This record gives sequence, C-alpha cells and structure tokens, in this order.
Amino acid sequence: MTSDPYPTHLELGVCDYPEQVPADRWAGYAAAQKALGLRFVRLAEFAWSRLEPRRGEYDWAWLDQAIATSTAAGLKVVLCTPTAAPPAWLIAQHPEILPTGRDGHVKTFGSRRHADFSSSVFREHSRRITRAMAERYGQMEAVVGWQTDNEFGWGDTAQSYSPAALAAFRGWLERRYGTLDALNEAWGNVFWSMEYTDWEQLPLPNRAVAEVNPAHTLDFLRFSSDQVAEFQEEQVAILRELSPGRFVTHNYMGFFGAFDHYRVSGCLDFASWDSYPTGTLQAIHEWKLTGPELAHDFARTGHPDVTAFNHDLYRGMVRRTVTQEQGRSPGFWVMEQQCGQVNWAPSNPLPAAGAVELWTAQAWAHGADAVSYFRWRAATMGQEVLHSGLLRHNETPDRGFAEVAALDPGQYPLGEVSARVALLHDYESLWLYNMQPHTEGLNYWAQTFAYYRALRSLGVDVDIIHADADLSGYAVVVAPALTLITPERARHLETAAQHAKVVFGPRTAFRTASGRTPETGQFGELGELIGASLLNYDSLYAGMTQTVMGNGGAAHPAQHWAESYHTTGAQTLYRYHVGPLGGESAMIRNGNVTVIGAHSTDLIAEVLQATLNETQLGPTRLPEGVRVSRRGGVTLLQNWNAHEVMWQGQTLPPVSSWACRAW
Repeated sequence: MTSDPYPTHLELGVCDYPEQVPADRWAGYAAAQKALGLRFVRLAEFAWSRLEPRRGEYDWAWLDQAIATSTAAGLKVVLCTPTAAPPAWLIAQHPEILPTGRDGHVKTFGSRRHADFSSSVFREHSRRITRAMAERYGQMEAVVGWQTDNEFGWGDTAQSYSPAALAAFRGWLERRYGTLDALNEAWGNVFWSMEYTDWEQLPLPNRAVAEVNPAHTLDFLRFSSDQVAEFQEEQVAILRELSPGRFVTHNYMGFFGAFDHYRVSGCLDFASWDSYPTGTLQAIHEWKLTGPELAHDFARTGHPDVTAFNHDLYRGMVRRTVTQEQGRSPGFWVMEQQCGQVNWAPSNPLPAAGAVELWTAQAWAHGADAVSYFRWRAATMGQEVLHSGLLRHNETPDRGFAEVAALDPGQYPLGEVSARVALLHDYESLWLYNMQPHTEGLNYWAQTFAYYRALRSLGVDVDIIHADADLSGYAVVVAPALTLITPERARHLETAAQHAKVVFGPRTAFRTASGRTPETGQFGELGELIGASLLNYDSLYAGMTQTVMGNGGAAHPAQHWAESYHTTGAQTLYRYHVGPLGGESAMIRNGNVTVIGAHSTDLIAEVLQATLNETQLGPTRLPEGVRVSRRGGVTLLQNWNAHEVMWQGQTLPPVSSWACRAW
C-alpha cells in the first residue's frame, strides 16, 4: 500500500465517489485525504453507467482523471468492478437478468443488486466490463488492489427464483446425484409422496403450500452459494490474468448467512467486510442475539462483541500460510467503516465522541490490516443522503474527521492474532438450524453468539473458523451449533479431542449431509466420542425457564431450548431440576468433550470459564462493555460504555481504548 508493498502498521483509507461531485472538487479532496493521513482511496464500485453509458461505448476519461488526481496527491487506489449496479440500458435490452424474489415476482430496476447470478447474459456482461476495466487499469502502478462487486446478497438477492435459476438448479442436482433414485433417497422424498420420476418435475423451494422439505431447501442454498462463488471466480480469474501482483478481495456484510462465505472466498487474497456498529446493533433483535437492553446501553457505540464477532469471522475466512515476505498470515480489511450516522437502521443515533477512533483500534486489534472509512463526503443525492461521511454535505469536516485526524497508525503495528481458542462455524449448519428453529426465541446466530460473547467476556482472543479447518494449534475448540456432521467431520473432531478441550452446544450432530436426521438419532457419528445420545428436547415459550442444577449446587435458568441425554459413557455434571426433564442430564462430559444441552448464558459462561482454567489460558471476567484484545505483542484495552468503569484499580474513561505492550 506504500512504497513498501508489505506495510508494517495499520493503513487508513476512504471510499470516494468522484463521479457524484464536480471535477473541480477532486484535487482538493485528494489533498485533504492525504493530509488527513489516509493512504488509499476506493473508487468506481457503482460507476458502471458512467464507465459504459451505452453498450460497448466506454468513457474512461473521468476515471483516468480521478486516478491521476489521487496519485498526484500521493494516494494509492483500490478499484472495484461495478457489477453490483447494472445500468438501465442493460436492463432495457435484457430484462431477463433481473432477479426473481421468493414471492415469484420479478424485481425491478431502481436500486442495486438487480441481477440474477444464474443469468448467463448477466454473467457475460459482468465478465466483459471486468475485462475492460482490467485491461485499462490492471497494470497501472497506482492501482494496488481490486474489490469485486459489492456486498453479495444485499437486498435478499443471494437466491433468485427465476426460470434461469430453475434450469441451472436442475442441472446442478443431476450432476450432484446422478440419478433420481439417489436424490429421492437423500431427500427422503417418500415422505408426503414427494418422489420425482423426471428432472423436469423438480421445482424451486419457494412457493409450496407450506414448509418445503428442508433437504430440498438445503441443496438449493448450496446451489445458490455455488452460483455466487462461480460469479466471483469469473471476475477474479480476469483480474489475476490482467492485473497480476495486485490483491483481490470482496466486501461482505455482518451476520449474513445467505451463502457460504468460505466457498465464495476461496479465490481471494483476503476477505473484507463493511462495519457499521450502531446500525448492526439495531439488527441484533432480528437475529435474536441479545435482549433490548443493549440497544439503549450501547446505542452510540454498538456492542463490542457484535462488531468483534464479524472481525474474527472475516479474519478466519481466508486462511493462508505465512508468507516469507510478510513473515505473517494476511489479515482482513474493513472496506467500509462507519464514521458517523448511518441511514438504514430503524433508528440511527449519532455515534458517541470517540467511537470512530475506538472502532478503528478494535478492527486493528482483531487482525485488520487496513480500515477504509465510508464515505469521504456525505451524499447529496440518492438513497443515502442521511448517511454521514468524513465531510458534511457542505464539505466541512464532520466529527469523524477529527477522530481520524487524531489517530496515529504507527501505534498499531501489524502482527498475528495468536488465539488459542477456536470457535467453529459452518454455513450449512446455519441453514439447517434456521430452517427449523423449533423455538421463536433462538436461531443459529443467537446460539453461536452466546458462546462467543461468553468467551470474550472472559478476556480471551478467539479465532472463528470453518468446522473442517486445521485445529492442531488450539487448546480449546468450541462448537456452539454444529448441526451438520459428516463421517469425515466426526473423525476430524475426534482428532481434535485428543489434544484439545472440545465444547459442543445444543442440537449438535442433529443432521447428516443430506439434511436428514441420523438413523441412530443424535449424536450420530459423534455418539462414541460424546458417550451419550439424545433423550428429550424441550422448546420453551418466551418467559419460560428450565432450572439447571450442578453437582455443586449451582442453579442456572435455561431459556428457549433444553435437551437431555442418555449417557453411555459420559459423566453428568448438570441436571434439570423440575418439570418434564427433571432429573435428566443437562450438561455432560466424556474425557475432553463437553456438551451443554441447555441454552443458558450463565451456564455457558460458567462451563467455558472452567474449561479455560483447565487449559491454563487464564480467563478473567470483564465488566460488560470492557474488552481486551491482543495482536503482535500489543494489548488493546477498550471501554465501550458511555460511562467510566473502575476495573483492576484503573479508571477506564468512557468510549476509549489504548494500546500497551503489557497488561
């Protein structure tokens, strides 16, 4: 990103849209960006209509000038392929590229992401504009990297229910199963007389009378995810060919599960994501991550664990070996960092003073190599006029500008996040869990986040990684909601349990790869490792609780979900106290393996703390809103509260962070 291709400290940048302002502003903006301490600018992500105003007629002059202006100011450039916003002329010529919603209605032009990943016509035009951009700018010295497209799946567009998707899905299924007999068996189609005798009989899983066979939906989600991955791979291949030596990334969204991000990220150099802490806080109720109290307590900062979860997720999305030149594994980028109010949440409070600096520091501490602020100047047109930038509409510096100016990137050296705790994550388990949650108060994200939040409240760093990733370096492996287990995954976890403590949550191993339940019941392939089988499960109404008692007398309330076990080798450490599960096992242990069957945040924290103590990882209970993160030998202490906190003899000012060599 600088004259040194391998930066040693956090890099700062900004998202800018020169096509949206007069050209006489560009030079002043670039000079101000450089003076602010920014090192790069992201350009052209939604500029297709300006780059190609009519089919085959390109206008490069304005982008040439914009890049030259940034370069003259000493900035580097990250270019975007503009395929998230196909122009009106393309839709007019080829309306068939518009996506079809799950309600069967074709979506119209007038926003963004109005294209079907299954459309061969759209894919052809996507490759064409990508190639044209890469041919012109791919070898330009100022261009250091590429962002593909923008926020795959935004606007519920990861799946399309179009004729093109139907034809492609049928072909995908035929290649996967070979015969209809194999498909019928895998899906269990004898149930409700759903057996198929011709591939043309297979529908899309969106307009049935009631709930669709979950195995059918699971495969459609797999297919749709593959469509996104293939779309990504086509662009990346062109960029690798015509722009060698530049990185390629994509900017994902937080807590978004509509496609398999690991699969889609396989061709990238690293993952990026768009961090909007106050906006995301509003959405945690939809995801059922926490109760409404956090929306008030952290309204102006967001909750640290909600933001940190996504940092850790995307840091682990693309796992590469350590490179000789860098001496470390690449991290991730925050491609869009909130720097003021957002415009898209139900309510959008003004961030607290100090929040932008805190968010930047936290991103670095969780492995970000670069943070790019969204956006330079607040938009004066279109759907985002209420969204803040570093500059206000009238071009005066907004509050975030001053906080960025106060940052010293030299305080944040790049290095490894050396976590000894792994939290396992899997999109197929997510899909299966959320298809049939069985309780209105819980879903995959909520269950997974409860374990993550407990770990972070104990002061440990966490790697969020794929369930099949290498686990050899971890002392503790936590799998909160690993619903889908294959024989290969079971062997993988058995190997991990030979050297690490493994903690499972409810609904572990409830599904096989086809979406069916094991013929032997839960825990299927993991039964011998866990030393137990499922006895009962209890889905609780909101407000209902199930008391869990430990052997030492500790009592914890379970909410939303409680499952009990018949033990065949495992030891029962907690039992249900009263009710239909009274006396049955709620938490069991077999050697290094623990299963928590009750959804109880208190119980989760207690069990994880005991597990960390057994591995001598030194857990320390932190006050709510206070967090500790470590990177490259530097510790970042953070207070996300709107009030000061007294902790370990220190007074932590509100909404603040500071890095130190030892803590």
